Amino acid sequence: MNAPRNTPTFQLIGATAVAEVLNDRHQQVIELVSDIYRLHGNGGTTNPDSYFLRFPERPDARIIALPARIEDDREIAGIKWIASFPGNHTESGLPRASAVVILNDMATGYPFACIEGAAISSHRTAASAALGAGLLHPSRTAGSIAVVGAGPIARRILEYLRASGWKTDRYRVHDTVEGRAELLRDELTAQGARAEAVPDAEDAVRGAELVVLATTAAGPWLTDPALLTAGQTVLNVSLRDLGVPVVLAAQNVLDDIEHCMKANTSPHLAEQATGGRDFVAGTISDLIEGRIAPDPERPRIFSPFGLGVLDLALARYIHGEAVGRGLAVSDENFFGLA
Repeated sequence: MNAPRNTPTFQLIGATAVAEVLNDRHQQVIELVSDIYRLHGNGGTTNPDSYFLRFPERPDARIIALPARIEDDREIAGIKWIASFPGNHTESGLPRASAVVILNDMATGYPFACIEGAAISSHRTAASAALGAGLLHPSRTAGSIAVVGAGPIARRILEYLRASGWKTDRYRVHDTVEGRAELLRDELTAQGARAEAVPDAEDAVRGAELVVLATTAAGPWLTDPALLTAGQTVLNVSLRDLGVPVVLAAQNVLDDIEHCMKANTSPHLAEQATGGRDFVAGTISDLIEGRIAPDPERPRIFSPFGLGVLDLALARYIHGEAVGRGLAVSDENFFGLA
């Protein structure tokens, strides 16, 4: 075999470098996510189904593969490989989620970077939520914000909401794990906000203009459609908290309809119950492009399944910044071709 003309270089970008690149870049990340949603809605991406690797002996754990391709002037492909092991909190003291993102060169197919992915997943999830919140609730003001699930994702979402201009009089926080709601309450109070820990989730949600659902619930438990009222906006980030009657009583916006109608998400259960998708108003791309508008007469629910193209776009951005700043660790002969 002839020697290659250009030996591929492989680069590692760890959590510290990712954090440095993303520091105070909230608005840029939200804009990047908006651009990718628009591109996705116009057919400029390839985003296959996610693959779930599950474990019978650990039913709460899973590892998910999210392959994707972005077809723009900087075309790229790649995959996020993300593990969710909720037992880590008590068994090992490690975070629940861990991930890497691999980037592939579209000219040769060779992987050229491996980037720490848990932070990427967290930032793109929060940016997506903040974008959806602003589109469905343009005033960006709320008498109260309910936070159900007081873990790292909720914290990141609140960070992005504040960075995108949201104002609130108070936060109402609920979590089923003892002490977590109180911890987030204290953090918010230390930041100068009014916050309270609420022992009942329905009490937290009732009357809150903005609701953040960021739990690890496996099935619906908020099932009373009277719980939500016109004008409320719900960020259904955890996807499985809401019962079918709640979904059917609301205006529903998804990030991708086909992806959301899987894995017994709340929208998927509503589809199974009704035999159709008439309850879906459209996608976030439709909101961005003005094809649909927020319905003031109903609660509004944004359900983002989480698209691999968002991880890929953010990883591409981080790679460019990290290389430019000298933060990437390069192996010139990773593939042994030199």
